Amino acid sequence: MRYSQTFIPTVKEVPADAEIPSHQLMLRAGLMRKLASGTYIYLPAGQRILRKVMEIVRQEMDRAGALECTVPVVQPAELWQRTGRDVDYGETLGQFVDRHGRKNVLSPTAEEGFTYLASQEIQSYKQLPVNLYQINTKYRDEFRPRFGVLRSREFMMKDAYSFHASEACLHKTYMAMYEAYKRVFARCGLMYVIVEAETGEMGGTGSHQFTIPCESGEDVIVYTA
Repeated sequence: MRYSQTFIPTVKEVPADAEIPSHQLMLRAGLMRKLASGTYIYLPAGQRILRKVMEIVRQEMDRAGALECTVPVVQPAELWQRTGRDVDYGETLGQFVDRHGRKNVLSPTAEEGFTYLASQEIQSYKQLPVNLYQINTKYRDEFRPRFGVLRSREFMMKDAYSFHASEACLHKTYMAMYEAYKRVFARCGLMYVIVEAETGEMGGTGSHQFTIPCESGEDVIVYTA
């Protein structure tokens, strides 16, 4: 396609509300445009980049034995009330009442949806292990969205959930995903550091965080080369 036939609205001036270089460059290069606080429209060039990254993630998830699903962004609030995570997320959890008076949440993550699926479909240990993932829209009502897409209210996220009959099986899958993440970051050409992390609202007993050191980061990590 010719440049004159596509839609890449570049700008010379740095937008006043763009705080960090990555945000400024994405706007200037015509990759995205702000719709509202913490929400962005991905333009054709930005969408192509997003698709390429998503394809790398899909290839590595499939290679690790994970199976792709899609869970609705709109989920019954009762699932979140059952786990208590409606309280854990607090005001960050987007909620609304539909025309039938049912309370719903806008998914910030999808443990509730995937575990509901597993509870309905997995009837025997012989069906295990099962490793499911999705690449889907998430929403978190951030109090102060900033840094462009680094801390936005609506974003694309890959999340995966596995089910096992033993700790040994769980560990095997965890390490397969651990290696898959390493391959994803390497294929994207990113320098990263793996650190032990808090599980936060996600819950669980162990977590590793793949961190990209940069001046715009908000966390302080300790590691040795």
